[in-house]
Amino acid sequence: MRIGLAGAGLIGSFHAQTLRQLPAVEELVIADANAERARQVAEALGAKALPRVDDLFESKLDGLVIAAATAAHPELLVRAIERGIPVFCEKPVAPTLHETLAVLERVQGARVPVQIGFQRRFDAGYIAAREAIRSGRLGWVHTLRACTLDEAPPPPEYVPTSGGIFRDCSIHDFDILRWVTGREIVHVHATGANRGDDYIRAAGDVDTMAAILTFDDGTLAVVSATMYNAKGYDVRLEALGSKDDICAGLDERTPLRSVEPGVRFPSGTPYPGFIERFRPAYQRELAVFLDVAARQVESPCSVADGLAAFLVAEACERARRERRMVRMEEVAP
Repeated sequence: MRIGLAGAGLIGSFHAQTLRQLPAVEELVIADANAERARQVAEALGAKALPRVDDLFESKLDGLVIAAATAAHPELLVRAIERGIPVFCEKPVAPTLHETLAVLERVQGARVPVQIGFQRRFDAGYIAAREAIRSGRLGWVHTLRACTLDEAPPPPEYVPTSGGIFRDCSIHDFDILRWVTGREIVHVHATGANRGDDYIRAAGDVDTMAAILTFDDGTLAVVSATMYNAKGYDVRLEALGSKDDICAGLDERTPLRSVEPGVRFPSGTPYPGFIERFRPAYQRELAVFLDVAARQVESPCSVADGLAAFLVAEACERARRERRMVRMEEVAP
């Protein structure tokens, strides 16, 4: 297969390494808004670099992986669909609700496979949590607790265009909560705080957030996130039921320290970032995309799924700003 990659930054260069290791990828073609960056990544991997991102659409691709900046997602995604190129696009689908809806409309009118990048769906722990919840082994689930705790904030130039902590970070939690439960969220409460660098507040964002989500069956979910978890990268999901309790993401490398006498768990070296924590999941995700591009399987994460998670993020941001409960129908198209 001849696979194109749009974007050669942090996640793009990592995807490039993964794609080069997959047997089905015979040729990898890389382009970036920064042509020199694309050239360097391609040269290191024995791939081909193109001078412009536009050149990807003239390259007879069997599939396109979009890892460019969020603002570029809608245009690149739609152009790929118009050319009949199966496409993998990192979350979110677009920076705004209006653009996300526009992409969804184009996708629904075409027969081109599209997969949105929510890698937690391919993590062994989250897969096991989903099976435990949906099989009924936990009994009825009364509480879910999800967290995404970054070890350090992103650079100042990133924050103003990120979409904010709910759309850029916690959207992963919102997606995975829907995925493991198979239920829909009906209303949210959310708040946020700024105790770190001033540039986050100046961008209208918060560096720490907490949200309470209520599902259509009455299950409650508590979601938290921060940009200042210097101990290490911490992503977990707890599912507490009437019969049993489980946790995904709790292992020797969890950056959490017990102060109980004699307790030494966890004692491993904490994960320094999301790539190290989710490396196997990212690899499985792209391997599945190649099957999607070959039209051997259906997309495991559609644009509609991306929209559903984005709507929860929109509701949480509105709840934070307006300091009130927000029902999902208030933000639904």
